[in-house]
Amino acid sequence: MSTVNPQPLWQPTAERIAEARITRFQAWAAEHHGAPADGGYAALHRWSVEELETFWKAVTEWFDVRFTTPYERVLGDRSMPGAQWFPGATLNYAEHALRAADSRADEPALLHVDETHDSRPVTWADLRRQVGSLAAELRALGVRPGDRVSGYLPNIPEAVVALLATAAVGGVWTSCAPDFGARSVLDRFQQVEPVVLFTVDGYRYGGKEHDRRGIVAELRRELPTLRAVVHIPLLGTDAPDGALEWSALIAADTAPVFEQVPFDHPLWVLYSSGTTGLPKAIVQSQGGILVEHLKQLGLHCDLGPEDRFFWYTSTGWMMWNFLVSGLLTGTTVVLYDGSPGHPDTGAQWRIAERTGATLYGTSAAYVMACRKAGVHPSRDHDLSAVKCVATTGSPLPPDGFRWLHDEVRHDLWIASVSGGTDVCSCFAGAVPTLPVHVGELQAPCLGTDLQSWDPSGKPLTDEVGELVVTDPMPSMPIHFWNDPDGSRYHDSYFDTYPGVWRHGDWITLTSRGSVVIHGRSDSTLNRQGVRMGSADIYEAVERLPEIKESLVVGIEQPDGGYWMPLFVHLAPGATLDDDLTDRIRKTIRTQLSPRHVPDEIIEVPGIPHTLTGKRIEVPVKRLLQGTPLEKAVNPGSIDNLDLLAHYQELARTRP
Repeated sequence: MSTVNPQPLWQPTAERIAEARITRFQAWAAEHHGAPADGGYAALHRWSVEELETFWKAVTEWFDVRFTTPYERVLGDRSMPGAQWFPGATLNYAEHALRAADSRADEPALLHVDETHDSRPVTWADLRRQVGSLAAELRALGVRPGDRVSGYLPNIPEAVVALLATAAVGGVWTSCAPDFGARSVLDRFQQVEPVVLFTVDGYRYGGKEHDRRGIVAELRRELPTLRAVVHIPLLGTDAPDGALEWSALIAADTAPVFEQVPFDHPLWVLYSSGTTGLPKAIVQSQGGILVEHLKQLGLHCDLGPEDRFFWYTSTGWMMWNFLVSGLLTGTTVVLYDGSPGHPDTGAQWRIAERTGATLYGTSAAYVMACRKAGVHPSRDHDLSAVKCVATTGSPLPPDGFRWLHDEVRHDLWIASVSGGTDVCSCFAGAVPTLPVHVGELQAPCLGTDLQSWDPSGKPLTDEVGELVVTDPMPSMPIHFWNDPDGSRYHDSYFDTYPGVWRHGDWITLTSRGSVVIHGRSDSTLNRQGVRMGSADIYEAVERLPEIKESLVVGIEQPDGGYWMPLFVHLAPGATLDDDLTDRIRKTIRTQLSPRHVPDEIIEVPGIPHTLTGKRIEVPVKRLLQGTPLEKAVNPGSIDNLDLLAHYQELARTRP
C-alpha cells in the first residue's frame, strides 16, 4: 500500500467544514470536556479513544440523552466481551426516536415510497399517535419487557411503528423481509420464540404481486409461542382466522407510555447470514444502540432535522435498523419498498430525486451495476439536494468512486462505510470534514479504536492486516440468544486475540489515516505467503465489460498444494474464449499480483449470494473440498440454491 499523498477526489470546502455538526461538537467538547480544539478530526479521534469514557459522556450530553435514573459511571467494566456501559442508567430508545413530534408535529417523519415512486408522508404527530396506540394494545395482549415481537414485513411505515411500539413497552424486536422463505424465517424466529408476529399478506416487487399467505400460515404453525398475529393487508386480503387487524390496533389517539429500561436492556435481535449453520442471533441494547447511532448519524453522517435520509435496504438487513435510527436526529426517513432496479436500473436515483434525499445510501454492487448499465444520474435527474452518497455491503471499487464523482456531481461527498450486523454500526467511513480518496474509507469512527494487526498482534500501518477493535463499543452485542455460557459469542470475535474484537476483515490503515477494506479474512487468498482479499480480485476483474460478476476461492489441497479457481458469470452475449481468458489473467497479473492469477477460470450460470446480497465464498469453498451440500451451507440463507448444484457437480467431476 502506497504511503504517498495522492490528490483527493473530493475536499470539503471551508464553509462546509465550519457548518458540519462534528465541527461544532468538537468545539463544544473542547470547552466542556477537554477535547482538543485544534488538529481537526485526527485529534478528535485520538481523544475519543484515549479518553473513551469522557467521549461517550460528551456524546450523551451533546445529544441530550434522557436518563430517567442517572448512571453510576460511563464504563463499569471495559473488558471484552462483557463490557458494562452506563450501569444504573434507565432510558427508552423509542422515546428518543419520537422527540421531534414535540416541535415538528406536522412535518414528515417518514416518506413511504413504492414502485410507483410516489411518496406518501407520515407526520411526526401521526407516527407518535400510532406508536402510542399500538404500544397500549401490545400491553393489553400481555407483552412485557423482554418479550420478543417479530415482523415478517417489507420496508413500510407499519414496520417502523411496530419496532418503536415494541421498544416503547420494553419488548425485543426482530424482523425478516417477506422475500425470505419459511425455513429462513423459522431458522431465525424459532431461536427467539416470539409472542407476537406482525405480517403482511404479500408484497410487490419488480412489478409483480407476491402472495405470502401460505408462508404466514406455516410460520403460525411452527411458532408455538405466538399469542397474537397481526395482519397488514398490503395486497388487500382479509385477515386469516384468529389474526388481528392492523387498522384496529392503531386506531386510538393514545399518547405513548415509554417503559424505562436499563441501559443494557435488549432492543432487538439481528441475525448473521447463517450460510454454514443456524444464523447467530445477535442481541443489542436499547442504550448501546441509542448512543452509537446518535454518534454515527448525527456526527459522522451529519444528519439533522432539515435532512432526508434514504438508504435502499430491507427489514432483513441491519441497514434497515440503522435507517430507522435516523429518527433519533429528527431526520425525515425515506422508506422504499420494492425492487432496486424497477422499472429500470436507475430507479434508486429517481427515488432520491423525488424524495429530496440529502443522504442517499445504497450498495456498492448497485453503483457498479449503474456504471455497467450506462446510467447517467445527474443528466436524467435533479439530484441537487443530495449532499452525500454512501455505500456499504462490500468495498466500493475505485471505479465506483470515479463514476459517482463523474456522473452525479464533482462536489459530491462519497462515503464508503464498513461495519457489520454484529455492531449494527460502522467501524470506519463517513467524516464530513475530511477529504475522500479513491478506493478508501475516510477514517475510523469516533470512539472506535480500529487497528490492523498481524498474526502476532502487532499493529500495522500501510500493510494488510486483521481488522481489530481494541476497546469496547456501546453497540457490541450484549449476548447472543441461546448462548448461555457465551461460548459462541466469544468464539465469533475473541478466539484469535484474547480480549480484542477480531471482525474477520482484511484492512489497511494508511499513514494518512484512511482505511482500505480488502474483504473477508476467512476467505483470504494466501498464495506463497502473500495474502489478498477477494474484493481486490472482484474490483479488477469486473471492470471487464464481459464479466457480470465473479467469485474466487483458494482451496488447500491434501497434497499441500493450493487450487485457486475464478468463477465468472458472463454478461449477455459474452463468450469465455481464449481472448477473454487471457485478458482476465493479464488484468490480475498487472493490476494486482502475478501470484494471484487463478489456476482456472470457469464459467458458471450465476454467483450465489446470501439473502442480503453478499457473495458466499466459504460455503462454495467447502463444497469444492467435498463437503456435502447440507453440511456446507444452510439452504435457507441462500438467494438461489439451484446455483450451488453447479459447484457441487464440479467438486464431483474434478480429478
